[in-house]
Amino acid sequence: MLGLMQSQPLLISTLLEFADRHHGDGEIVSRRVEGDIHRYTYKDLATRSRQVANAVEKLGLQFSDRVATLAWNGYRHLELYYGVSGSGRVLHTVNPRLHPDQIAWIINHADDQVMCFDTTFLPLVQAVHARCPGIKLWVALCDADKLPADTGVPGLVSYEAWIGAQSSDYHWPEFDENTASSMCYTSGTTGNPKAALYSHRSSVLHAYAASLPDVMCLSARDSVLPVVPMFHVNAWGLPYSAALTGCKLVFPGPALDGKSVYELIEAEGVTFAAGVPTVWQMLLGHMKPGGLRFSKLNRTVIGGSACPPAMINAFQDAYGVEVLHAWGMTEMSPLGTLCTLKNKHLGLPKDEQMKIRMKQGRAIFGVDMKIVDGDGEELPWDGRAYGDLLVKGPWILGEYYRSEGASPLIKDKQGRGWFPTGDVATIDADGFMQITDRSKDVIKSGGEWISSIDIENIAMGHPAIAMAACIGMPHPKWDERPVVAVVKKPGAEVTREELLAFYEGKTAKWQIPDDVIFVEAIPIGATGKMLKTRLRDQLKGYKLPGL
Repeated sequence: MLGLMQSQPLLISTLLEFADRHHGDGEIVSRRVEGDIHRYTYKDLATRSRQVANAVEKLGLQFSDRVATLAWNGYRHLELYYGVSGSGRVLHTVNPRLHPDQIAWIINHADDQVMCFDTTFLPLVQAVHARCPGIKLWVALCDADKLPADTGVPGLVSYEAWIGAQSSDYHWPEFDENTASSMCYTSGTTGNPKAALYSHRSSVLHAYAASLPDVMCLSARDSVLPVVPMFHVNAWGLPYSAALTGCKLVFPGPALDGKSVYELIEAEGVTFAAGVPTVWQMLLGHMKPGGLRFSKLNRTVIGGSACPPAMINAFQDAYGVEVLHAWGMTEMSPLGTLCTLKNKHLGLPKDEQMKIRMKQGRAIFGVDMKIVDGDGEELPWDGRAYGDLLVKGPWILGEYYRSEGASPLIKDKQGRGWFPTGDVATIDADGFMQITDRSKDVIKSGGEWISSIDIENIAMGHPAIAMAACIGMPHPKWDERPVVAVVKKPGAEVTREELLAFYEGKTAKWQIPDDVIFVEAIPIGATGKMLKTRLRDQLKGYKLPGL
């Protein structure tokens, strides 16, 4: 017997309609590429998103055709999020930090029909447009009178001219909620990038889950700053969760330096911000010398890579901002876990609470996870056993776009598919998961595993160190031994011996790195993660001391 409830598809357009009807005067603030501050409301967003839908209709794009973007976080990008997907087309957010060769390959692989780009990325467009014959229309996200001249890009139009000629009268169509809504390619550190193709259903469910109290705890009382880019996994779903809750949205545009981010946080009364550790490092670096404080910011989600303990302490102790550690992947839309304490932890001493906060957190409803050994057998949740982390759920990838039916999923004994994350992790009795390493980065020394993340976090705790990356080096007896490559803070000094001595008492002696390598910079990928493969290439020929 079936239930007798109404059946309505979960569509991205319904999020916008809700925000328009119930939070129409809610603010959306953007720092534009032009440098000024733009303000409007959810009602304005809904009006202009309908114009976008009419524009793609008039262009003759078919259902599920792809519209690509090369854009910062801003109101025009948000209009494309809703206007393109809401009309039944697929929004393809392209990461501008990738190499032009990769961008051209991605555009062609996705079969993009339209490319909308911020004018700061014009040189990138000029480098790739001739290699992307499938693009029917190139659109610069600017006013008609700001359209660059003599670009060499045939038929280039301004966004405002493109949508300005369209009516705002548009009825959002209803269709299967499993229809593709947007796509995002992995950074492709090995081989060509692969695409996760999200559905309307997966995106709406993810927006619901992200807003829960034990996750991002979003509400209409919040002013939210997504520093995480809209070209990277849909800004962790915040553009959708914002419409669902009616919170104020504040977009930083291209200005991601510490001074600009701080000034925007204060000017717009931001209460919640989300980003990767490198951005917050710049923010804290700007604030400390001037003795600056936050007036309203009370919590921040930090993900993308492990957050150093020193950063959590700085936010919480010096500025009274709660740090929520998060973990996820492009293939997971991206949220998988978020670290909030349970009631039973509130009375624990601060150092015991910190041990919990350093973990990546508990699974969000909709995500199931387990750790397995090399034979695929599930390991206990005791906080000690570590193994390969597998996940499944309604917003987790089943197969990659254009993979010709090949699935990366691992089947369990019941025939259920689990996605292999590539992470090595532990899970404790309370369900708190902690990443100990990437499976490709874990260091095996004398039959024992050493977490490169732990080694990096200790180094980052030293006052002279700005950045650290730990990798394993071949050893004739122990198979591998850890070394740590570090970047010193400007003007700071520390010797190899001083840093190695800093490890004493903080980890087991056999886990202390064998060497410290001082470098000018550590390679960073398009999503802000360290590229250890490139670091290994740079250190080719290096030999451990004494060998």
